[in-house]
Amino acid sequence: MRKAKRERLEKAVWSVGGPENFLELSAEEAAFVELKLALSRMLRARRTERGLSQAQLARRIGSSQSRVAKMEASDPSVSVDLHIRALLAMGARAEDIAAAIAPRKRSAA
Repeated sequence: MRKAKRERLEKAVWSVGGPENFLELSAEEAAFVELKLALSRMLRARRTERGLSQAQLARRIGSSQSRVAKMEASDPSVSVDLHIRALLAMGARAEDIAAAIAPRKRSAA
């Protein structure tokens, strides 16, 4: 959000914050959500880069197409270890996964 817009909203007594404020997440919970989102984005990107369908990936990891869909949607029922197992099954290296989940500096746009 641009600085001028933020200032205008705050002057009008609006509270400005991110989803972690709205959902009342602790810093640890927000970081975990971001980590799972990063893994989900990486999984979908790698799968599509390799021309695999969700069903094909599911067969590779011994799971179901619906589970892969949930993985890509960051469904809370999907564990981080399943995300990582699927990424490794598609040839991701630990360094690739680490780069995907490394915290990035957010721009104040």
